[in-house]
Amino acid sequence: MGKGKLERFAQNATFEHVVQPTFAELINTGFALKGKWNSDFFHREAPLVLELGCGKGEYTTGLAQLYPERNYIGVDIKGARIWRGAATAKEKGLTNVGFLRTHVDHLLRVFGPHEISEIWLTFSDPQIGKDRKKLTSPLFQARYKEVLEPGGLINLKTDSPELYGYTLEQIAEHKLPLFEKSDDVYGELVPRSTPEFQAVMNIRTFYEQMWLGEGKKIHYCRFGLG
Repeated sequence: MGKGKLERFAQNATFEHVVQPTFAELINTGFALKGKWNSDFFHREAPLVLELGCGKGEYTTGLAQLYPERNYIGVDIKGARIWRGAATAKEKGLTNVGFLRTHVDHLLRVFGPHEISEIWLTFSDPQIGKDRKKLTSPLFQARYKEVLEPGGLINLKTDSPELYGYTLEQIAEHKLPLFEKSDDVYGELVPRSTPEFQAVMNIRTFYEQMWLGEGKKIHYCRFGLG
C-alpha cells in the first residue's frame, strides 16, 4: 500500500464527520448510529439523503452546498476515495455532510426503518451479467424500501446504457412511479430543466468527467418504490 493511501487512512480517523464501523459493530454489538443519524451525528432534524457508492463524494458535497437544509451521507467501502470527499467537506466548512465507510450490503445494519428521504446512485458499477448485484435490482429495492420514508426517491445517474435500461425495465415490471428519465442528460434533460435542477445535474463526478471525455452520453432517472 502506498504512503499516500496510508496518510489518507490516518487522516480519515481524525475526521469527526467520517464514520468507520468495525465488523463487530455491524454484526455483533449493533451499530450505535442506526436510526439516530440526525439526532446523534448531525444534531438536528432534517431530511437525510444518501449517496451510495459515493466515490470521491462529489455529489454528496455538491448537493450539500445546494441544499444546506438537508443532511447528506456518502457511503463507500474505499477509504482513500472517502478521504477526498471528507477533505472537501472540511475545506468548505460543510456541517451537513458525513461519510460512512462500509459496504452497501450493510445498508440495513447502519440505517433504521424509514430514516432516509432520498438515495442517489451515481455511476454505480453496472455489474454486467450480474443482475442481482445491480444497485437497482429487486434485492436492493427491497432494502431501500425498508430505509426510505414513504414517498422517498431514488436517483440514478449513469454512463451505462445497460444499467439504465435494466433499471427502466425494473420500474416498468414492478409498476414503480417514474418521475423523470433521460437518455441524454446534457443534450436533452438539462436544457429543458429549471435552473435549480440544472445545478443538480451539473455536479460532475471524477468518473463522469472521464466518460464525457470519451464522448459517452449520461443517463438519468428518478423513481419511487410505490
